[in-house]
Amino acid sequence: MPAPDADLDPWTDEALMQAYGRGDTRAFDVLYGRHKGPTYRYFLRHANGHAATADELHQDLWLKVIGARERYEAQARFATWLYTLARHRWVDHWRSRHGIVLASLEDEAAVAQAAESASGDGPDDPLHATIDEQARCRLIAALAGIPTLQRDAFLLHIEGGLSLDEIARLTSTTCETVKSRLRYAYRRLRATLEDLG
Repeated sequence: MPAPDADLDPWTDEALMQAYGRGDTRAFDVLYGRHKGPTYRYFLRHANGHAATADELHQDLWLKVIGARERYEAQARFATWLYTLARHRWVDHWRSRHGIVLASLEDEAAVAQAAESASGDGPDDPLHATIDEQARCRLIAALAGIPTLQRDAFLLHIEGGLSLDEIARLTSTTCETVKSRLRYAYRRLRATLEDLG
């Protein structure tokens, strides 16, 4: 018997979501398989490695996707729609906690363990693919030191694969603001990693 997603795998995300809305649960399996790692890492890295928070937010996100299946309209890329939901969920969570930091990142081993146990890191993780384990742990810890708006732009760009225009629309800012946030995020990450190195 072929894998449940063999005939659906080449479909676009938008087509898969529409098929899911018509009742094809295999389409959801393919869609979830494509986006579960990056969306989980988006939450995990915003939550400073706090796996329980990331788990909760990630589950909430996908429950929203499931709940919207019949109403979904492909007015933008699926990834833009998905990360709009993810970002709204993160902002709601952050506001409800009044910006309290959820976990200490002083212990890099704890961060690495939380990230690995979450099954969000692996060969498909852009960070994992480009740097070694020690540098990856330092980078994740450095992300915690970046102001929220800059970190959000960075994660939407890196994990979500969103363009500058898409991030600008999602965050109700301009492309120049997004460029500036990304520039500052990269500069802070570089400086932090150089200091640690």
